[in-house]
Parts: sequence; structure tokens; C-alpha cells
Amino acid sequence: MSQISLTVNLPGPGTLALVGSGEYLPGMQEVDRWLLQQLAEPARVITLATAAGTEGAGRLRYWDGLGAQHFTSLGVENVQALPVIDRKSAEDNRLADLIQQANFVYLSGGKPGYLYQTLLNTPVWSAICEVLQRGGVVAGCSAGAMIFGEQIPGIRNILQLGPGFDFLPGVFIIPHFDEIPELIRTGLRSLHHQIKMVGVEGFTALVCTSQGCRVRGRGQVSISDGDSFLHYRQEE
Repeated sequence: MSQISLTVNLPGPGTLALVGSGEYLPGMQEVDRWLLQQLAEPARVITLATAAGTEGAGRLRYWDGLGAQHFTSLGVENVQALPVIDRKSAEDNRLADLIQQANFVYLSGGKPGYLYQTLLNTPVWSAICEVLQRGGVVAGCSAGAMIFGEQIPGIRNILQLGPGFDFLPGVFIIPHFDEIPELIRTGLRSLHHQIKMVGVEGFTALVCTSQGCRVRGRGQVSISDGDSFLHYRQEE
């Protein structure tokens, strides 16, 4: 199989996992167990429902509880959900200090543009980057994955691309890729042919380190450079 290379620009030797969908559900246990095994020390997990910050207190409680239950079921004794839900809380040095003490940070789904704007140039974002700098794990699902590309496609207007954090230069990331009709996939590829599209299916992670990327999970990752798709699975 011919290869389409992905440039990875991480701030350190850590592991970045970009998940298509299914955060905290049983179908992600195998992937997250593997990610926990990449840590050199006992896991200290922080979950952030920041991308759902506009969805109300009930929805935030749902994500916080689901994340705690998931990681506890995997044997993690130290897991904490932090209320980083808006710009004010992302600028809270106390919350950033707690993230700095973690070695595994998980960003769950919601609105990618809101997540990016909330975290940009904040102490919380700096703390997340420090986790990677120290060799820890940062995982993002759906919106939490999309922010790590160079560009973020608009949810309501797919013609529009906004800035991302550029950990994968020259790329925009489409989660839930197995749920997207073929016509929309082809349209996205044609509209944004100047930049690579990376589609990540549900219960699947594109796992990136400074050495490159691999696939973990039961689905596939599809990469397009504007002409065609190449598909990758865990065993490949």
C-alpha cells in the first residue's frame, strides 16, 4: 500500500490520541487501556468536558460522571473531572495547576470551535501541552480531536475552515467518519483539496507521537490528499 505521510508537531515526547467517537463507552476500553500502558507512572487522569460548555449543567455532569466511571473501571485510582467550561475557567491558574499534576488528559466532545476559542492562549492550554512535554497522554474525542489539526471545518458551513492548534500541520480532522454519507465525504475532499483530510471512525483512535502515527481500535482511519482515500486499520 502506498503511504500518505502525516507530519506530527507535538510539544514533547508524549502521546496524542485522536478518537472518532465513543469516548468513555465500553467499546473504547481496549484503546484506553493501551494508552494507560504508555505511561511510565501510575495514571493521574483529568477529564475535561470543555467542548460541551454551552450545553448546560446536566450535560456537563453526564460527561464528568461517565469519564470517572470509565477510567475507574480500567483500574485508575486517581481520576478527576475539572470544571473548565468557559474562558474564565480556562484562565484559572488553580485549575491549570491541577492539570500540570496529571499525566493523562481527556477532552470529550461537543463544539470544536468553542473548544478552540476557550482554550487558546490560556493557562489550561499551556498545562495540557506540558502533559505532552513530560511524556504523558492527551486524548481528544470528536471535537476534542478536531482542534489538533491545522484547520477546523465549520459544523454548519463545511466551506469554512477555521484555525486549529496545528499539532498535525496540513490536516483537518473529521470524526464520526463512519457515520458521514459518502457524498459529504467526497464533497469535503473536493472543497478542501489543498489540505489533507483525516477521517477517524467511531471507537477508533489515530495515535500520534513524535515518531509518527498508528491506528488503535476496531475501525479505520482514512486519509485523503485531495485525489483519493487510503484506509488504515490497527493491524496495518
